Amino acid sequence: MDNKTLVDSLLKGDEKIQLQFFYEDCRPLFMSIINKVFPYHVDYEEFTHEFYVYLMENDAARLKQFKGKSSIYQWLKTTVLRFALNARKKGTMIDMAPKETLYNKKEVPSGDEPSKQAKMDLELLLSKMGNERQAYVIRRHIIDGIDEPTIADELGVKVSNLYNIKKRAMKALSEVALTDIQQYGKTSK
Repeated sequence: MDNKTLVDSLLKGDEKIQLQFFYEDCRPLFMSIINKVFPYHVDYEEFTHEFYVYLMENDAARLKQFKGKSSIYQWLKTTVLRFALNARKKGTMIDMAPKETLYNKKEVPSGDEPSKQAKMDLELLLSKMGNERQAYVIRRHIIDGIDEPTIADELGVKVSNLYNIKKRAMKALSEVALTDIQQYGKTSK
């Protein structure tokens, strides 16, 4: 597919092309930039999603800047590098590696016994999630009852981006819970 057709498909919102391009074709380029720019682990999907939102803001104004004078990958390399450097400078791509969690609460808040058990079960599932940022969002919103704008501010992201993080977090939590149920079911037989 030539550059113009690709950009037109991205502008039209062709989901199949978007997924193929951003999550497969651009993966080596993005990973290289992530590894060079950030001195800590940054989740690829999180980075890619944030970059996609950035690229498509204001009716895809940034993507429309591509004029075809170079390959789309060369143009993208410069654009992604600027985005990554700016994200590192602003701290919007924070290190979510589990050296010290953002949420360091050991006690389960007081309440009735079923509520305590439910919170402990949720904490166990959250500890099994691979993405600490997603686990943090669920903890703060569901366990602590903190509103989205406050959590977005804590993470240095827009509220609209937080909704996307929360959506992916809930999907990941569901997958962890289903895996946990399958493993628990096998050991209890």
